[in-house]
Amino acid sequence: MEKRLIFVTSPPACGKTRLAKRLATALRHGVYLDKDTLIPLSKQIFKIAGEEYNRSSKFFEKEIRDYEYEVILDLAFEALKYNSLVMVNAPFTREIRDNDYIAALREKLKEVGAKLTVIWVVTDPEVCHQRMINRNSDRDIWKLAHWDEYLAMLDFTIPENLRDPDDPGSLLLYYNSTDELADQSFAELMNFFKSYD
Repeated sequence: MEKRLIFVTSPPACGKTRLAKRLATALRHGVYLDKDTLIPLSKQIFKIAGEEYNRSSKFFEKEIRDYEYEVILDLAFEALKYNSLVMVNAPFTREIRDNDYIAALREKLKEVGAKLTVIWVVTDPEVCHQRMINRNSDRDIWKLAHWDEYLAMLDFTIPENLRDPDDPGSLLLYYNSTDELADQSFAELMNFFKSYD
């Protein structure tokens, strides 16, 4: 069975976690990893450094962000040794639009007999805004207080650069602005992954 590293990604509050957990429940032969699991470690770094907890800050960008991604990918590659599907729930906002990064990742995956699948969660920004308000998380305090500034930092466009013409599973779309669209998209995703069942 062909192995796949699956990124479930989009800007924050678009519905990544809901989709990823739904997929993880439906798919067998898989491992689910969530970058948010690392947040307690990150909070401790903020605390020890005497910095305000702000995951949009320069401190976070410089001292924490890239290490979180490095660790979650190390865990994913370890899991791929033993499992056919490994899913990572994380924004990957910078990485997925970096063609060199994606090319290097695909080469590394080839070494373990795996391919990359990115599931991009397509959601209207205002729907994300409301969901962020509803989830009432301390990681969103700065974002909500500076919504226009924060929104200008994000890219909601579909990352077509990820599409590989030789791999129909390279970029999959999950439309999530309404429950009806989400259910329809989920059925299409499950159709793609049926060979792993």
